[in-house]
Amino acid sequence: MSKTPKFDLLIRNVRLEQNGPLVDLAINSERIAGIGSNLMCDAGDVFDGEGAFAFPGFVETHIHLDKAGILSRCSICEGTLGEAVRETAKAKAAFTEEDVYARAAKVVESAIVSGTTRLRTFVEVDPRAGLRSFAAIKRIREDYAFAIDIEICAFAQEGLTNERETYQLLETALGDGADLVGGAPYVDPDPEGHIAMIFDLAERFKVAVDFHLDFDLDPQHTDLPAVIRETEYRGYAGHVSIGHVTNISAMKPNDVRAVADKLRDAGIALTVLPATDMFLNGRAYDHLVPRGIAPAHVLSAHGVLTSIASNNILNPFTPYGDASLARMANFYANVAQLSRSEDLQNVFDMVSRSAAALLGKAYSVRVGGQADIVLLDCSGPEEAIRIVARPLAGWKRGRKSFEAPKARIFPEAVT
Repeated sequence: MSKTPKFDLLIRNVRLEQNGPLVDLAINSERIAGIGSNLMCDAGDVFDGEGAFAFPGFVETHIHLDKAGILSRCSICEGTLGEAVRETAKAKAAFTEEDVYARAAKVVESAIVSGTTRLRTFVEVDPRAGLRSFAAIKRIREDYAFAIDIEICAFAQEGLTNERETYQLLETALGDGADLVGGAPYVDPDPEGHIAMIFDLAERFKVAVDFHLDFDLDPQHTDLPAVIRETEYRGYAGHVSIGHVTNISAMKPNDVRAVADKLRDAGIALTVLPATDMFLNGRAYDHLVPRGIAPAHVLSAHGVLTSIASNNILNPFTPYGDASLARMANFYANVAQLSRSEDLQNVFDMVSRSAAALLGKAYSVRVGGQADIVLLDCSGPEEAIRIVARPLAGWKRGRKSFEAPKARIFPEAVT
């Protein structure tokens, strides 16, 4: 007589695809041990998903935890990229490790309850911040590992060829736990030199590269060719990603397709940051203001690996935000004027499956897979984008990381 199987956790009545059948997920030792309808088993804990959509969680590919929540320390008069860099640089000089930790923790906790299970954060290391922010975010990575996987990009925001001390600080960070390296060529007096130096560090420490790139609306002003050349010359296909590239939004369709072909062939991934890109761009226009957001869905259709991300939260680059990738994806779909089911599925992928691929991580709900599971109050990916679905609960490696039960309405009693 066969024994009833026993599991650590059983999540009942969830969907794994849009309007899919209800299934149960059985979890043992941090792994998904079984998927099926009406699983007969014993479990240490049982959670009824009540028809919720289950997936491995949102993936944040581009966020700045170190400079989040500093609005009260900065002025926003112009609303431009240059002003945001200047104001943040002034504030950054006074950052302490505990200050950065406290602000970052608030954003990470918001990301967790918003259903994010993995993120990449940029951390600025330079003569103003030193390694204080880096030390704080390393602690954040360790303290919140129970709920979210965090990778750290040691980042040069204010130039590199003009500040050699920054190069040394990047070296130190890469030798002390940073996962990859990145830079912003558009603020460096020698953009191509900046790009080459970042690649030098990446090769030396055997890590990936992530650039903030072409953050304006001038298609003729671009550092992308230099990034493509270095990527191909160094055999770095699949290990390079770029963020913003807002000048693509000002290109004609044929030019966009040409850029897409180059990015695809070079193996370079692209992330759009809708909130920041729309807030900072187009300030010179007094009517028909351009959106300033690269058409990620068009690039994706031509084979480019794309993602949608938050970038900044409550600072001069983005004076709002809550780390909700469901909201950010919905915002992108609105701005891009997308409505078809397949388009919304693609947008969902850009904050989930495709975003995980950009980070080089496996991503699936499957038997034998890691039990990273988030439940959304919706019937699947398409509806998640349409309604900005609320996360209900999440598990990281089979351990519950948060719960946010459905709201209840209490109608007036009938007398």
